[in-house]
Amino acid sequence: MIGLPSDTRVWIAAGHTDMRKGFDGLAALVQTALAANPHSGRVFVFRRRRGDIIKVLWSDGQGSLLLAKRLEKGRFVWPQATSGSVSLTPAQLSMLLEGIDWRMTARTWQPEMVP
Repeated sequence: MIGLPSDTRVWIAAGHTDMRKGFDGLAALVQTALAANPHSGRVFVFRRRRGDIIKVLWSDGQGSLLLAKRLEKGRFVWPQATSGSVSLTPAQLSMLLEGIDWRMTARTWQPEMVP
């Protein structure tokens, strides 16, 4: 994961998002659905309906970064809300990206050890 400044705010977009959206589509979603500025330096996280893919949008002042991650097994833990946003710390974002339940710090799927 790219190191975020310690004071970076992370926002999860509640509900599900069409993963065909790219930079512009997700930035427009941040403006309309979350009423936020996509170029504010905050991190915005979106999840596919099935929960196996997320996209992270972050603008650092020089440009925008779009990160996508797909879990091979398990799913990303998401808030129950269907609209709005939920704030996370950068540490909770790291757990989310690892497939760990950021609310209880337990993996949603345990990888098997290969001998």
